Amino acid sequence: MMQQATVETISSMPTIIPFPARYSAFALCVAGLVASLAFVLLSPHLWLAWIGVVVFAVLTGTGVHDLRQARHAILRNYPVIGHLRFLLEFIRPEMRQYFIESDSEAAPFSRAQRSLVYQRAKGEPDNRPFGTQMDVTIAGYEWINHSMRPTRLAGHDFRIVIGGTPQPAGANAAQVCTQPYSASVFNISAMSFGALSANAILALNKGARMGGFAHDTGEGSISQHHRVHGGDLIWEIGSGYFGCRNDDGSFSEERFTANARDPQVKMIEIKLSQGAKPGHGGVLPAPKVTPEIAAARGVPVGVDCISPASHSAFSTPTEMMHFVARLRELSGGKPTGFKFCLGHPWEWFGIVKAMQATGITPDFIVVDGAEGGTGAAPVEFSDHVGAPLQEGLLLVHNTLVGVNLRHRIKIGCAAKVITAFDVARMMALGADWCNAARGFMMALGCIQAQSCHTGHCPTGVTTQDPLRQQALVVPTKAERVHNFHRSTLHALQELVQAAGLDHPQQITAHHIVRRISDTEVRLLSNLVMQVQPGALLGPLDEQHNVFRTYWPLASAGSFQPVTQGPKGLVEGFAMAA
Repeated sequence: MMQQATVETISSMPTIIPFPARYSAFALCVAGLVASLAFVLLSPHLWLAWIGVVVFAVLTGTGVHDLRQARHAILRNYPVIGHLRFLLEFIRPEMRQYFIESDSEAAPFSRAQRSLVYQRAKGEPDNRPFGTQMDVTIAGYEWINHSMRPTRLAGHDFRIVIGGTPQPAGANAAQVCTQPYSASVFNISAMSFGALSANAILALNKGARMGGFAHDTGEGSISQHHRVHGGDLIWEIGSGYFGCRNDDGSFSEERFTANARDPQVKMIEIKLSQGAKPGHGGVLPAPKVTPEIAAARGVPVGVDCISPASHSAFSTPTEMMHFVARLRELSGGKPTGFKFCLGHPWEWFGIVKAMQATGITPDFIVVDGAEGGTGAAPVEFSDHVGAPLQEGLLLVHNTLVGVNLRHRIKIGCAAKVITAFDVARMMALGADWCNAARGFMMALGCIQAQSCHTGHCPTGVTTQDPLRQQALVVPTKAERVHNFHRSTLHALQELVQAAGLDHPQQITAHHIVRRISDTEVRLLSNLVMQVQPGALLGPLDEQHNVFRTYWPLASAGSFQPVTQGPKGLVEGFAMAA
């Protein structure tokens, strides 16, 4: 009986719920508010008490709001102090960049890479004491073999001639480039006005004029800011046909001709895709279509500006080649080519077969790597769509060699090209010249804040905010663009001399060595595909799997594979793998 009574007594006692520790910060704010009010009542002339009332009232109100809101579970469970989590998350990129990441961590560019650009842009010494900071024993480390008899070159203004190469007998006027362009081997890659600020465009173009190199307009067309300083332009024509479109968005020959024959325009580049988001169109929202942007693109002010995922002027490889020829003719014979990020191999092979069938060849091709991209893109596209530059460049170069067209077509490339060794390595893989976008953005002062798509760029490079743009002083930044280009080519000159060569175009995969393991290194020429001239014109039995599998699927009359049904394609994929 006594035991039963004791149990009943214990069970009848009220349950004490402990005060949740996670509410401690909120409780302290309430207590602070009460204490501050008490001080105000006792000493109304004490100004510190009034400040305490205001501060703790705001914090208490914040806590009440946190408990009532339904958007963030963290704030409901941790009122007031939960905001600390969002603050730390907000400043995390900056804290990591300045205090945590090492000099060699690349996300996407390492501190060492960024520092090199800044030093060269400012004209500061870029030599490094005490040896390399790189781990030369790690797999993937590469170097260029030097010669015991280095050359001595007069200068670093390395150039290539684009267009004007010998054409087959009987070629008509549309197939002939009559205004070849002598281009630097290092140029500014495609970045549109709208993506970049007006001051950024002005500084880039002035720097290009000072250094005698080319400035790609991006698909946003030629703005008034591109014309101020008269730097050489590569006019990029995207699927929206900005600057050469009819009101319905279709291609306009008249408007194209008016722009293309401007002496400042040196080359015409058709954009099929870009490394940042290949196969993905884009929309510039109506509020961002300012009068300046509308004038450059030939679209209405305040209306959504749409870039379709594909072109409407052609739908097959053959039609595309005729479009290339037509643009070359309308431009007055200027070098005309296209830029793309490699996707389905059979589509690229179909373009090559169209060159063979029509006899029309572009004057140049720019290969964009999937690791490139100044434009904001969906994460899946940035991370998992498109071929990286090495694979795309190798396939394009070797395909043209294999069909005996390489001598008629120059190849440019773009994707994370920062240093002279980057340029040399791309040339070893088959490029004639390199473009850089983010490197020149850093020369303008970009700090890799990665807020390009927000309009809040801290350095005024990628914003249309007129106040933020004022931070970018055009004459100073133009000089830095010029310095970066000049210093990079000077470093390239020293590499070429050390290798015992006379021009960067002489660099081949035989000059680059790659570490495979702790005890094994190989020449790059032994690791990458190398097709012999004309090898694709005969049997493919001895060729790389990519040619044996996809070349038969390609057609000049369609971008679709020839093999019908999913089974044939699946078997083809398995063979290539």
